[in-house]
Amino acid sequence: MQIILVSQHFKTAKTVTIMPRHVLVAAIVSLVLILATSATMSWLSVEFRLPLVQDLLSRLQHQESARSEAVLSNNLKLMAARVGELQAQVLQLDSLGERLAGMVGVRREQVVDKPAPGTVKPGQGGPLIPAPLTMQQLQQEIDKLSRQVDLKTDDLAMLEARLLEKKVRERLLPTTLPVKGATMGSGYGYRADPLVGERALHEGIDFNIETGTPVSAAAAGVVLTAEYRPDYGNLVEIDHGEGLVSRYAHLSRIDIKTGRLVKRGERIGLVGSTGRSTGPHLHFEVRMMGVAQNPAVFLRQDAEFAQVRSR
Repeated sequence: MQIILVSQHFKTAKTVTIMPRHVLVAAIVSLVLILATSATMSWLSVEFRLPLVQDLLSRLQHQESARSEAVLSNNLKLMAARVGELQAQVLQLDSLGERLAGMVGVRREQVVDKPAPGTVKPGQGGPLIPAPLTMQQLQQEIDKLSRQVDLKTDDLAMLEARLLEKKVRERLLPTTLPVKGATMGSGYGYRADPLVGERALHEGIDFNIETGTPVSAAAAGVVLTAEYRPDYGNLVEIDHGEGLVSRYAHLSRIDIKTGRLVKRGERIGLVGSTGRSTGPHLHFEVRMMGVAQNPAVFLRQDAEFAQVRSR
């Protein structure tokens, strides 16, 4: 780029040629001058504490401090709310754990700060002066409550498994009365045999009721036997697991087949007087590992069994 200079002081016009490097050098020099001027002004402001600059710095510091305090206050509020939520969860887990423990039948030890017997708790009082927790203290409380929640969650999982196990065991125990509306005949134990009159062991309970009355499974299980036997007549055996078996004898009809899975209360046959019997009744047995047990021990859990015994 060329610039032509014309002046009355010049005899002739002069031409100035500006190259790109000249423009670059001028820009660099201008930038250096600006930075140097700014640095000089800043140094002078700090060194001689100019009021205008001091006010500007003070306002900037105040704004930054207010912003930091707002962020800190918001974080403290969030952490305090989290502590409250965790404390509520701990209380809920405690209450749920107590209910589950009661259902399972497990006693849970509780540590409660109580004065020793015969001692009186000293009096306390004074004005209320709130002492909010710091962020570090709140974080420690959150960590502590989180660990408590984890521990109580594991405890509840254990209680849930125990409750499920209890429900399964109860479902498989022969505790339901196999016939409705019957009267008690011979109980479990020794008696005079009704056919020969000799002392003999009666390994079950007889329920006296008319022929054709439905007979139900006392618990869920798998049918082991559904056939006729000379001593028992039409016999159904149900395996309830872990060596526990129930027997239903002298049936007039069998309504179930071997290998079938039956539910508690499901009909398996009808009352009769088949086999070694003197009249219509249901002979009910419970055996553990092949050894006869007193069925009354199991049936006592059914409220209707007490009514049968009182008749």
